[in-house]
Amino acid sequence: MFQERLISALALASEMNTSSLAKLALETELRHAIDRNEFVLHFQPKLDMKSNRIVSVEALVRWQHPRRGLVYPGEFIALAEETGMIMDLGGIVIEQACLQFSQWRKSGIELASIAVQLSPVQFRRDDLVEHITATLEKTGVAPGNLELEITEGAVMHSEEAAIKHMQRLKTLGICLTMDDFGIGYSSLSFLTRFPIDHLKIDRSFVSDLPQNQEKAAVVRAIIAMARSLNLTTIAEGVETSAQAQFLRSTGCDQIQGFLFSPAVPAPNLARLIELTNTPTASSQRYASEI
Repeated sequence: MFQERLISALALASEMNTSSLAKLALETELRHAIDRNEFVLHFQPKLDMKSNRIVSVEALVRWQHPRRGLVYPGEFIALAEETGMIMDLGGIVIEQACLQFSQWRKSGIELASIAVQLSPVQFRRDDLVEHITATLEKTGVAPGNLELEITEGAVMHSEEAAIKHMQRLKTLGICLTMDDFGIGYSSLSFLTRFPIDHLKIDRSFVSDLPQNQEKAAVVRAIIAMARSLNLTTIAEGVETSAQAQFLRSTGCDQIQGFLFSPAVPAPNLARLIELTNTPTASSQRYASEI
């Protein structure tokens, strides 16, 4: 019995050591990636439910690893937050997103805004507003064209500090979105305290629509509450026509998800906007399907 426990303990220690070494190696690679700017953005469109036009896009970061190819954020964002590298990485994402938006505008592609999700760590940085102001000036993007998505967790960490941060961003003219709404501790009183423009319904509520009656009731309540506060509602993770039809019937303003398009590189997105926002037979056919 003792021998078996010893072997098990040694095996566990070996696994922990291997895991620690792998984490250290990834951290080193990530630092080099930030120095070399090995990151690219993909963009997921947000479709307006009334006009069936793409009105905005969300910028999502990918790591273009020199050996592994495209690495998705689930593999490195948590480490970036833990080590503080998210400050530099977040700055790269915002600047690249603004530069791309500016390029689209110059080429004649009209969008209302480009959205970037802020990490809770990034949101709490003292110089966040100054950094964003400098980025907007550098890229020539108007504050109203930048939409920052902030999670419930980021603002719940310190409500008073969060309110001051958000008020400064709003004064600047930036659009603010409460992301992943409904999975934390949000309430009507919570929403009235924060100067937000958009409410994003978490994908966990959308996934079982319309057959799950409990989730359908929650989504209806969220949309009704948002409407009473003059907030735009955005549903993420929409994958089926049935989900889209339900959301349309309940008055949801915008949707994003694989039903319409996954996140794609900038050239693909430009082509998708051209096809969708031009009244062609193909776009009209798509509109009729959802």
